[in-house]
Amino acid sequence: MSVGILGTKLGMTQIFDEAGVAIPVTVIQAGPCTITQLKTKQTDGYSAIQVGYGEVKPKALNKPLLGHLAKSSAPALRYLQEYRIDNESEYTLGQQIKADIFSAGQTVDVIGTSIGRGFAGNQKRNNFGRGPMSHGSKNHRAPGSIGAGTTPGRVYPGKRMAGRLGGTRVTIRQLTVVRVDPERNLILIKGSVPGKPGNLVDIVPAIVVGKKS
Repeated sequence: MSVGILGTKLGMTQIFDEAGVAIPVTVIQAGPCTITQLKTKQTDGYSAIQVGYGEVKPKALNKPLLGHLAKSSAPALRYLQEYRIDNESEYTLGQQIKADIFSAGQTVDVIGTSIGRGFAGNQKRNNFGRGPMSHGSKNHRAPGSIGAGTTPGRVYPGKRMAGRLGGTRVTIRQLTVVRVDPERNLILIKGSVPGKPGNLVDIVPAIVVGKKS
């Protein structure tokens, strides 16, 4: 149970360490996020904080949401995210969550929406092999048999076939924070993260099985 931060993927670049080794990194504009709600065990049955990110014009939101944000004196924010915590008394309404909650060398999980690639065939979507390319072959990229005839007489649910590729929620686990720029609220994470530049991402401390967070 630990607090994360919302941010915007800016793109990828590379930096060099002290030994001159190039490190590919993704640059993320992390926050600042505003705490818009405190949840307690007495009122909600669990402890959590709700944070908002992405300031927009008030006309972009409906009145109930604007009323909810007004309770914490927060501006109009497009995105809301909840994080479970152990003790809500450590936080206050309207408090700012910034990039400095992370440090270099820390491992994090990054959640985002993968790039949508439209309708794709079996080879691209499921990494299937193709058929023979020799003269006379009629199944270069065809799916082939998708099930038996009489029994079961249908296609099993979950059969991997052509269809929509990408545009789904993806979590990349245990990435390393290479550098944090608290003045500009930038976090540089080693490797790639889901989505294209401009996409919303959620950065949380890495969850390691068998280890308490």
